[in-house]
Amino acid sequence: MRLLLDTCVAIWMFEGSHSIPPDVRREMTDPENEVFFSDVSLLEIEIKYAIGKFPLDKPPSRSVLPLVHEHSLDVLPLTTRDIVRLETLPLLHRDPFDRLLIAQALTSRLSLVSPDPLLSKYEVSIVW
Repeated sequence: MRLLLDTCVAIWMFEGSHSIPPDVRREMTDPENEVFFSDVSLLEIEIKYAIGKFPLDKPPSRSVLPLVHEHSLDVLPLTTRDIVRLETLPLLHRDPFDRLLIAQALTSRLSLVSPDPLLSKYEVSIVW
């Protein structure tokens, strides 16, 4: 299975939070599965850090990126194809970061790991 982590799920994974259901955590840690952390999530964290909505001891480049590597996540770059895919998505969700993650999941044929029930209104595979 190919999984794309929603930003909140990646953060919970990094923190070792119990917010991730055990069956979802098993899928995320199964060595047979490819697990991706998106540039979109890094962008979201970077913006929220810069405006003071995401407190970190160090900038995301020095705090989040090492965790991405520590957890052996593949980084999924944001591409022009992903951005253009937004044109085909109905405006069911107003969060631009979530919409970009949906577009990436659809473009790259990934299942999106997210607890957000609104995302399941899109024609994207959700794991939760």
